Amino acid sequence: MPNHKSNEKRLKQDVKRRARNNYVVSTLKTLSKKIRTDMTMEEKENLVKTFHSQLDKAAKKGVIHARTAARRKSRIDLYLKSLKTAE
Repeated sequence: MPNHKSNEKRLKQDVKRRARNNYVVSTLKTLSKKIRTDMTMEEKENLVKTFHSQLDKAAKKGVIHARTAARRKSRIDLYLKSLKTAE
């Protein structure tokens, strides 16, 4: 336990931020998994737009690195492209 007021405040802030960051990361994982499930191509494309938006927000807030967001967007786009060519 912290012995100073500033350390107590820092601990409270860390708990809040960790909870917020875990929520964002969890949401990103869920969206990524949903895109890979069975659904129509239109639904996947709509979900990808949401996924891209959430990745950008997470990168902007510093939850994930900007290049990580770019890499994940690229991989999802490649996945959709491979599905389109397979049809």
